[in-house]
Amino acid sequence: MMNLTILGSTGSIGCSTLDVVARHPDKYRVTALTAQCRDEVLFEQCVNFEPRYAVLLDKAAAARLAQKIAGANLATEVLCGVEALERVASLPEVDAVMAAIVGAAGLHPTLAAARAGKKILLANKETLVMAGAVFMDAVRASGSVLLPIDSEHNAIFQALPHHYSGNLAASGVSKILLTASGGPFRNTPLSELQNITPEQACAHPNWVMGRKISVDSATMMNKGLEVIEAHWLFNAPADSIQVVVHPQSVIHSLVQYVDGSVIAQMGNPDMRTPIAYALAYPGRMVSGVEPLDLFKVATLDFEAPDFESFPCLKLAYQALRAGGTAPAVLNAANEVAVAAFLDRQISFLAIPRLIEEVLAALPVVAVNTLDDVLSADAAARKVTLERVRQMISPVFTA
Repeated sequence: MMNLTILGSTGSIGCSTLDVVARHPDKYRVTALTAQCRDEVLFEQCVNFEPRYAVLLDKAAAARLAQKIAGANLATEVLCGVEALERVASLPEVDAVMAAIVGAAGLHPTLAAARAGKKILLANKETLVMAGAVFMDAVRASGSVLLPIDSEHNAIFQALPHHYSGNLAASGVSKILLTASGGPFRNTPLSELQNITPEQACAHPNWVMGRKISVDSATMMNKGLEVIEAHWLFNAPADSIQVVVHPQSVIHSLVQYVDGSVIAQMGNPDMRTPIAYALAYPGRMVSGVEPLDLFKVATLDFEAPDFESFPCLKLAYQALRAGGTAPAVLNAANEVAVAAFLDRQISFLAIPRLIEEVLAALPVVAVNTLDDVLSADAAARKVTLERVRQMISPVFTA
């Protein structure tokens, strides 16, 4: 029986994880569930899975949840705050941690899990984008097992040699091909992107995701962050990671070998597949996902990414090559810019402009400790917020 902590259980990845877990009650036990503020959803999950702990970051939400838990006579203990997240991520009885908190907020508990030597199912890409060196050092030092959950990185993990050592050349790998759907605006002329609304940006054609990740997909920053994540996961330089736009989202990524072979992982666009693969690794188990019908798919298309219409992807490559604190600055500026766009304060095309300005304004510093990362993150957020205030647009005000 594997004991699980699910960080971000009320989000799309967390809910999909619980769906898979519910199909295998003889194999998995939920020890802890966590969320930001959605106490009603978390309460229903507590009723269904009876975890030992439930954590909320919002104090008022935690108080409401505690009252509901008591009224339902559940044995779940309600905790609150960042320290509580770190605690449930490193509990001695926990075997595996699903790290599915979106954004920089997931960094501390995910790092706590790594330092505690847990099996980590990593769905929080910002942990590697912000603090890749620090996090990977912690994984190696503790002997933690790291399994990627992003469909693209999970596909690469499956397509690489089973005992991949972190050396592409020694494994006969010439290139990693990271697929991208292209998002909802793949064919939208650049002249029309200025007036894109948050509702349009969040309407992804293939995947059901949270609002922030949906906007990242629309700007292709999500793919840029995944390039940086792939660098750390597979020890791959920027020039060995190529983004390929594949609108059908059927091939989730590919690995190209020196002998001319290209190995792909395919499947329906459903996150339960990589989740089930990581939970059962090195075996496999039923996920609830229907098998791919190749006759229904019929056609697979591939395109080169448009760096002019989607400059966020180019900025991510630049940050990766710059190294040091540049990826942390990129991530922080993007989080603030996306939040401003979703709040209708700035336009869609202002997102990459802001990020580029902040990257140019702040120096790149070597990352030796987590404090280096957090300082860069705080500085980038401050500068980005200042620039948002200067450029607040009335475009979306109702």
